[in-house]
Amino acid sequence: MITVRKADERGHANYGWLDTNHTFSFNTYYDPSQMGFRTLRVINEDRVEPGQGFGTHGHRDMEIISYVVEGALAHKDSSGGSEVLRPHEVQRMTAGTGIRHSEFNPSEEEKVHFLQIWILPEKEALEPGYEQTFFAPEEKKGRLRLVASRAGDDGSVKINQDVRLYASILDEGENVIHGIDKGRHAWIQVVKGNVTVNGTGLGTSDGAAISEEERLEIVSGADGSEILLFDLN
Repeated sequence: MITVRKADERGHANYGWLDTNHTFSFNTYYDPSQMGFRTLRVINEDRVEPGQGFGTHGHRDMEIISYVVEGALAHKDSSGGSEVLRPHEVQRMTAGTGIRHSEFNPSEEEKVHFLQIWILPEKEALEPGYEQTFFAPEEKKGRLRLVASRAGDDGSVKINQDVRLYASILDEGENVIHGIDKGRHAWIQVVKGNVTVNGTGLGTSDGAAISEEERLEIVSGADGSEILLFDLN
């Protein structure tokens, strides 16, 4: 079963400095039918104006993944993490017992476009932490590259939940196959372009919740595509 979450059906807010879309209920956007999928709680697609950003604020008991599409995002947190995140890098922050951080667009000219993803941790009160890794574009070309996992397999960032997150960049007509173990589920988020998933069409910024499917065939449409695939318990 594939349930599509269309991009234009998401929650939306524009604060001038921030243009944001919420796949699931977040902040002032509330839809009781869109409270997340399995342990995936938040997918926010944010565009932040040059020189603007999120001031220091706190989080608890959440695994937070940031994925930059265009531009750069400067990050600083109370665990000691301080980096600039750019395309093809994946950042994981464990909020755990409590962490404070800021996110800022360091450019004076271009917006930063990024996805912020929240995953419910497998237990509360974890020690806060931070990790960031670069995955070269060629590692994602024509294949599903593991970028986050519970055990940190294959050089992926380590998250405290039984989730495997893959990234892929596909040329026009190119396809990838992913098997889903019995009892598990998947979410696909289209970052750029358009794809079909077992024949179901998805466009830029569309998502899809997938259950009771043993095998996914993802085929890229015209002009290529970039996707994220979550394999969830």
